[in-house]
Amino acid sequence: MPSHPWDRLFHCCRRRAVCNTGVVPEVTINGHEFFYREQGSGPVALFIHGFPLDSTMWLEQFDALSDVRRCIAPDLHGFGRSAPSVRSVLTMEDHAFDLAKLLEALGLEQVDLVGLSMGGYIALAFAERFPERLRTLALVDTKATEDSTDAKAGRDAAAERVADEGRSGFAADMIGLLVAESASTWTRARLRTMIEATPAESTVAALEGMKQRPDRTETLSNLPVPVAVVVGEHDVLSPIAEADHMAVAAGGVLTVVPDAGHMSPIEDPVAVAAALRTLWSQGSSG
Repeated sequence: MPSHPWDRLFHCCRRRAVCNTGVVPEVTINGHEFFYREQGSGPVALFIHGFPLDSTMWLEQFDALSDVRRCIAPDLHGFGRSAPSVRSVLTMEDHAFDLAKLLEALGLEQVDLVGLSMGGYIALAFAERFPERLRTLALVDTKATEDSTDAKAGRDAAAERVADEGRSGFAADMIGLLVAESASTWTRARLRTMIEATPAESTVAALEGMKQRPDRTETLSNLPVPVAVVVGEHDVLSPIAEADHMAVAAGGVLTVVPDAGHMSPIEDPVAVAAALRTLWSQGSSG
């Protein structure tokens, strides 16, 4: 499917579907249902989940930050409770454009944007196209650089494994990369639930989309808003050197979370919430 231009108009409407847990917020974008979680009040903070996860990865941050922000976290197209995707490639630009239409559907102008891992790639794509919609930007366990040749080959191999063997073996491999050795059994189980619930085709399409993303260091350098970079001390996927590269480019603050891996918002939610509160205190509250 050819990628859409940035100025393509998508039809959006908001509705609420009822499930056994009560009212579930959704919007419809170009005929596809997008589920999102919402908690709290005040200026809006938009949280973008990582790969191959869903919006539940932000639950601790919602509980910690809903006293100062209206926290919103969508399930990206093809993930979680959102509509399945028939795209063979889910690009970072696709997701960023979807988020812009989500904000439009909810009547929101500016947000504090928070992205982890793939969510950080999407946040940078969003910042590149819609800088005026940012109040602040937080990049968590992610990187601004493009994939190396070896990383691209690794994504191809992972896609082949998912297609041929399914999600269980892939989940086991991913969990070992996502968290530090000290991560609890409960944390590992929670990640397995998210990874194994993600459709194999979405996993493959997202791997290809991440492989195609460009270097966005220059985007960071040109952003006129406060930026924070957060990284786990033991993050092997987006190591401290990458985080420092982003912080320097953006003129932002780097926070290293001790004893955490690639999932610092779950591994040490208190430290990540504190970094976000500090960042938001620098931005406008409007």
